[in-house]
Amino acid sequence: MARLKEKYLQEVVPSMKETFAYKSVMQVPKVEKVVVNMGVGDAKDNPKLLDSAVEELGLITGQKPVVTRAKKSIAAFKLREGMPIGTKVTLRGEHMWDFLDKLFNISLPRVRDFQGVPSDSFDGRGNYTLGLKEQLVFPEIDYDKVEKVRGMDVVIVTTAKTDQEAHELLKLLGMPFRR
Repeated sequence: MARLKEKYLQEVVPSMKETFAYKSVMQVPKVEKVVVNMGVGDAKDNPKLLDSAVEELGLITGQKPVVTRAKKSIAAFKLREGMPIGTKVTLRGEHMWDFLDKLFNISLPRVRDFQGVPSDSFDGRGNYTLGLKEQLVFPEIDYDKVEKVRGMDVVIVTTAKTDQEAHELLKLLGMPFRR
């Protein structure tokens, strides 16, 4: 069993149950899935850039990414409907717990001038979105093989009803929030 999942079951659930006075263990919010998304806008000019993004995202998450395509044509961006413009991975179960553990304890502390993640990136329904400026903070990425530094979005979807519940859940799991 993943280290973070064990921590969730043994420490987080009892603590959350006490803090929010839940009657049942089933009321305690849990992490449902993690979506990692990497936009590759310059893939419309050079399709090889998309391949390297897919490969890097696969290395980071340990799962095969899906290529996302444009929903609409936008003339100003020289973009046509159906053109590949990014890549994403949806993580659930063991992969999700392993990724979150790696993100909280290895990758985020490697970010330059890191003071913690902002507490105001919740969406009002208990989901948290985090933007990373470069993929180099992950230990799987070899600095010498990177063609272009790319950012990515990490969306943590929880079953929490409110932002306070989700904030407490992520804080107890070890998310390094700003003081």
